[in-house]
Amino acid sequence: MTGRLPTQLIVGALLRRVNDAGGIAMVRAKGEPQGGAILLLIEDRHGPTRVLERRIDFDGHAILTDSDKTDDAEAYWRRRREYDPDLWVIELDIPEAERFAAETIASN
Repeated sequence: MTGRLPTQLIVGALLRRVNDAGGIAMVRAKGEPQGGAILLLIEDRHGPTRVLERRIDFDGHAILTDSDKTDDAEAYWRRRREYDPDLWVIELDIPEAERFAAETIASN
């Protein structure tokens, strides 16, 4: 047993934190409840949508990595879902979205 929280619980915590802080967080695509990967779409009013992904590093710690796929974030995540139907896609629209994500999903 790895002691890792199910993805469904991590996503739920992120949605609640962002919504409680006055932001908007929504599930664009629901993935595998226990261990699906998480892809975040960070809305930016001053630039393109950023794409972050939660990954597990070699030490077993969750980290957020920035993707260079910001030209067409919508097309990117849809292509990713074709190859990984377990992928969760979450859209965040709140100031300091990366901080919310790091505190919630990268610490588990």
